[in-house]
Amino acid sequence: MARRLAELTYEEVASIVAAGRLVAIVPVGSVEPHGPHLPLDTDTTISVTCAMRAADRLDAGHAGVRAVVAPSVPYGVTDYASGFAGAIGVPAAALTAMLAAIAKSLLATGFAHVCFVNNHLEPAHDAAVRAAIDGLPRGAASVACPLTRRWGRTLSDEFKRGDCHAGRYETSLVMAAGGAVRASFGELPTLALSLSDGIRSGKSTFAEIGMERAYTGAPREATLAEGDELYEKLVTMVVTEIEEALALLAS
Repeated sequence: MARRLAELTYEEVASIVAAGRLVAIVPVGSVEPHGPHLPLDTDTTISVTCAMRAADRLDAGHAGVRAVVAPSVPYGVTDYASGFAGAIGVPAAALTAMLAAIAKSLLATGFAHVCFVNNHLEPAHDAAVRAAIDGLPRGAASVACPLTRRWGRTLSDEFKRGDCHAGRYETSLVMAAGGAVRASFGELPTLALSLSDGIRSGKSTFAEIGMERAYTGAPREATLAEGDELYEKLVTMVVTEIEEALALLAS
């Protein structure tokens, strides 16, 4: 099992830092509505599960590289969820400053690399996360997020269409993570509304896009098996971003 940084003592951290290249994986998410069937911490749950599985893969397959999962950052930019109960956001600048401070602190502790794993896909949030690693030494930090074309094209058709907020894609991932999916997911009608198209057209909230219950896509088609398949692809994304950054450090 991947180790959680928060569960270690300071002496244990010092020992594993001294033993070789140590990577800190920091899950980033949000507190916002995900339909009537998924919890507010859906994005954070997905990021934590990605981080844990990626750390296991790194530990198992890379001699001289160890990974720990740092405490998650569960708040993000949630402007699109405005008007819905439970949408608790922070300004982009505040998020960037906090993540930058976390990265610098981890690096100062002796970690070789810090990877922020982000599964809250609001563009302003993603930009704020990426801004946090600007100015850090080359290869010292990375961001793993499926918003980039490189990784998004490896995921499901629903994800690529953009009608995946609390739809089949995210509901499957929460199932596979052991999250609390409400039984109502099986009764929700499919909504063919593309969140990404809505954003590109200038709409600025879920309500403007037509997501009256804060979801789109086909949640009733979700399965645990699909969630596990999606995690394999997301873990490949995380591990590859880390491997490429470590190669830069070594060059």
